[in-house]
Amino acid sequence: MNPPDPTPRRAWLVWGVGLAVYVLAVFHRSSLAVAGLAATDRFHISASQLATFAMLQLLVYAGMQIPVGLLVDRFGSRTVLSCGAVVLTLAQIGFAFADSYPAALVARVFVGMGDAMTFICVLRLVSSWFPRRRIPLVSQLTGNIGQLGALAAAVPMTWALGHLGWTRAYLVAALLGPVLLVALRLILHDEPSRKHARGTALAPRELAASLLGSWRQPGTRLGFWVHFTTPFSATMLALLWGYPFLVKGEGLSSAAAGTLISLIVVANVAGGPVMGWLAGRHPWHRSTVALVVVAAITVVWTVVLLWPGAAPLWLLVLLVLIAGCGGPASMIGFDVGRTSNPSHRLASASGIINQAGFVAALVMVLAVGWVLDWRTPGGGSDYTPSAFRWAMSVQYAGWLLGGLQLWRYRRKVRRSTTRERVDGGSTMIDLHLAA
Repeated sequence: MNPPDPTPRRAWLVWGVGLAVYVLAVFHRSSLAVAGLAATDRFHISASQLATFAMLQLLVYAGMQIPVGLLVDRFGSRTVLSCGAVVLTLAQIGFAFADSYPAALVARVFVGMGDAMTFICVLRLVSSWFPRRRIPLVSQLTGNIGQLGALAAAVPMTWALGHLGWTRAYLVAALLGPVLLVALRLILHDEPSRKHARGTALAPRELAASLLGSWRQPGTRLGFWVHFTTPFSATMLALLWGYPFLVKGEGLSSAAAGTLISLIVVANVAGGPVMGWLAGRHPWHRSTVALVVVAAITVVWTVVLLWPGAAPLWLLVLLVLIAGCGGPASMIGFDVGRTSNPSHRLASASGIINQAGFVAALVMVLAVGWVLDWRTPGGGSDYTPSAFRWAMSVQYAGWLLGGLQLWRYRRKVRRSTTRERVDGGSTMIDLHLAA
């Protein structure tokens, strides 16, 4: 086996700056998770209205993935990432001062826009700066270390909301953006040989043809369904409903609930290198890893929901750890997409794939809110354990749909690609494209 190609220190520095911006984006995305009950009181809203915050944010994020992918292919990561940092900062400042439900909704829409401009940019940087053999591992590290932003949004944000109040807590968080923007402009280049990597301007018809070409690749669709099925449970918990579920549904204290939510990030960070190594060493079995993770998440949720009374702490710890593994498993989808598309379509294909998990999470966040309102007598935030059992059961529809589609496109990819070409370590271009 050939040793890994050497990676210049400059590549790690560029990646580190891009990663820091992504960590900040995840922090802003997740900052509402521990503020759900406070937001209910501040804006005098129901569970469905609270879910609308996350729903709109995810809807904007998912809807912008393809446009952002096209922008990255055209203007490069440096430009798009800079715009994302500016939008995130302004959006969180607006959220800090929002004193009405409509104003807060507008702010979260722009949080979703800024968030959407980060992850694909960093993935493109990884593909441009790192040797091919390191790309799966560094891509996994990007997705999983990025979840440290969710960790910062769990315990520290809980403390800040309790001691600083709503406005000052969110304002301090927003002011981190300008600091990282300066580092980004000073250090980050699109490619080793040039600061800005500009793609060819395409007419609308050519853009549509490029997107259609990406979507027609079975590997892109397999990546889409991997990313749809594996992470939505953890995203739903970390983004909005985990904290209320653990406090109201399982009877934990606020501190214990915040700590458990932070364990989702621990699972992400710990599982990322393992799954990156598996994807790099055994690419033929990438979808197998994803299917195993989906099965494990389904089983542990089933045990929790069927447990008589409140689940024991050890089981809740196991739940958040197993669900958290869905994050690194979802990164397998990007690796499948990368090895199924030519380089000039990489960002747009990644945008298609990245839509999937957030569309699934959006649906789940909204569905949980609807069921909670339906099962909570009198409305308000006085949710019962029974209401949460009903609400969390909506996840089974997502696992069933995603699992069936994952299995379907896994078979299509395997029929059109020889195992030797995948395991051989070269970039896989699907045989439909080669023809």
